[in-house]
This record gives sequence, C-alpha cells and structure tokens, in this order.
Amino acid sequence: MPRALIAGAGVAGLSAALATAKAGFETILFERANVLEEYGAGLQLSPNSTRVLARLGALDAVAALANSPQRVRILRGRDDAELAALELADVARRWGAPYFVVHRADLQRKLVELCAREPNIEIRLGHELVGYGAGEDRVEATFKRGLVGFKETGDLMIGADGLRSKVREKLGLGPDDAPAFSGRVAFRATLHAEALPAAARVAQVTLRLGPRAHLVQYPLRQGAYINLVAVIEQSWRGEPPTRAWDGEADRPALERAFADWSKSARKLISTPQGWRAWPLYTRPALPSYAAGRVALVGDAAHPMLPFLAQGAAQAIEDAGALADALGASDDVSAALAAYSLARAPRASRVQQEALAQARLYHLRGPLAFARDLGMRALGPERLKKRYDWLYGA
Repeated sequence: MPRALIAGAGVAGLSAALATAKAGFETILFERANVLEEYGAGLQLSPNSTRVLARLGALDAVAALANSPQRVRILRGRDDAELAALELADVARRWGAPYFVVHRADLQRKLVELCAREPNIEIRLGHELVGYGAGEDRVEATFKRGLVGFKETGDLMIGADGLRSKVREKLGLGPDDAPAFSGRVAFRATLHAEALPAAARVAQVTLRLGPRAHLVQYPLRQGAYINLVAVIEQSWRGEPPTRAWDGEADRPALERAFADWSKSARKLISTPQGWRAWPLYTRPALPSYAAGRVALVGDAAHPMLPFLAQGAAQAIEDAGALADALGASDDVSAALAAYSLARAPRASRVQQEALAQARLYHLRGPLAFARDLGMRALGPERLKKRYDWLYGA
C-alpha cells in the first residue's frame, strides 16, 4: 500500500488525511503539538466546502454540531441600516450543499474522530518536522520528538503546516515569499447568548461595515453561544506575534475603532470579558502547489485574509481535489501535478478576491457612500449571482 506523510493536523491536514486514505494510501499525520487543543472560535463552511465534506464522508458528523444560518445580513456600522441580505433558505438547491457555521474546535474534533476510525490513518502528536528530501521514487522526512530525531519514508509528502510552513520553505520559493503583515488585526470572542438581547441571537450571519473596520457575529452550538469577529486596521507596535490565536487583545484600540458605531455594535464589543487578537498576514499567490512528490494544502499553500470567510473552506476544497487526483492516477507525481492544476488558479482567485473585499469593507467617506448605494442596488438575486462562482464550484 502506498504511504502518505502529512505535516500538520489542523483542518487542512485532517481533511487531507481523509482524502489520501480514501485514495488508498496508508497515511501518517504528524503534528508538532503534544495535544490537539480545542482553540479558536467560529468558522463559516460555505457550500463549496460542505459538498467536499459529504464526499469525504464527514458531512453528517459535522452537521450534528453546526448551525444553519437563514441569511447573511450586511449592515452599515454607524446606524445598522441594512445594505444587503443574502438569503440562504434555498442554498442547497442553488449550490448543491448546505451552508454551516461551526465552532473550529467542534470541526477539528469530528475530523480527528473520523481519522481515528480509518484503519489506514495514524496520528502522531509531538512530532515536529525538521526537513525532508524527495527523490523520483520516495520522500524521506526527518522529525523530532523531544530530543530524539528519526526518519520516515513515504510515497508523497503533504505540507499542511500553516502560514509559516517548513514544507513550503523547502520548495525554494525565496525570501520574497515570506509572510507579510497585512496592516489588519483580527479580534475574536465567544460569549454566552444569554448575555445579549434576543435580537442579537437570530440564526443569521450579521456583518457590519465601517471605516477601517468591520464586525461579524453569528450563533454557534445550537445558538448557545455567539461568535464575534472584529477586524480593524492597525499598525502593530513592535514585531507582531507569530502564533495565531495567541495575542492579548488591545482592548482600548478595539473600543476606539467602534466608538462611533451603533449602540448595538458597541454593546457587542463591550460585552465579552476577554478578546483574543492576532495579526493577519498575507503571502504571494503561488503558480503551483506541488513539486514532484510534495504538495501543499491549506494555509501552507494559500493563506487567506478572512474577508470571504474561505480559510477553512479552501483547505477542505484542497482535500477534495487531492482525493480526486490521487484516485485517478497511480503516478504520484502526475497526480499531484493534476491536483495543483485544479487548485492553484481557483485558490489564487479566492486570495485576490478576499484582498479586494478587504478594501471594500473598510472604505470611508464618499467611497463608502458609493459602496453602500451599490450594495442596495444589487437586490437579492444579483447578490446571489455574485457568489455562484465561489459557492457553486
């Protein structure tokens, strides 16, 4: 049986493990953390990702813990005036799969459980990738567990090791490919739904837009919790933290960014006891996600700004394309090249569209006024058509 080595056990790595096992590979998933911590908050899983979860046999397990929002409402931050609404009642008919919001920890836990049930998948925690080499026939990777180093060989290597991917670095992309701070900082908080008025607990995604900032809210875990994400433009003092989900929130900066917003928006900002913050980074779009017997998935391949809510969704799409390519060819290098050809143009477009959306969300003055008029003029059907390319793929 051919063997796949995967570095990283986040959403991208776990999904890729299900994909390679589905394609007939013995799969070993290496994760440098000693424990798969349940960190993070909410994720949006749009139909382009839930369709793949269904093919990987994971949709029912995830659906049991997810919420199905009725709509996405876009409001003007200063007064909560509605600019647009994306109705999701017919999402399965239009795009062929459901639209979910789910806690990251719940998604990761279910993916771990599914991997554990697969006899051909092994998860090794506390194993840090040191380096690897790829030849025409095999891949050899070096890992470290504590002070002990060891080697593993396989037929292919998948880099699912995130923004600062060691696998990506080894592909020789050069110093210009290093992660760059985007000038934006994201803040996350999760709070009990009872802490907010009933109007804030509706089963929908609410997006508020304002100058140099935006605010997103939606319910999680059958409505028991509310997930909040606030993104503001900010120059970080000193070197930004390098670990996601690990920054102490600059609460005064957050409150200043929303000081002139609506009463309901200010209530959302002030209610959580604690916010966590992390800087948002970008990396250049890659023309290819594979070289020989090595391929990249998730943030290692295409880190996304969160303005289209596609980070997890695109990682899951990678897994679907990986399963297709490996299942269609016994030639590993050819299969990974086919995977790259299927994914790089699309994921690069999503990266670019997310950057464009970032500029649109945070407009101010006359440009913001023009944006608001344009959104109102779209109407429900034209708004849906704008997402056909993304959700219907």
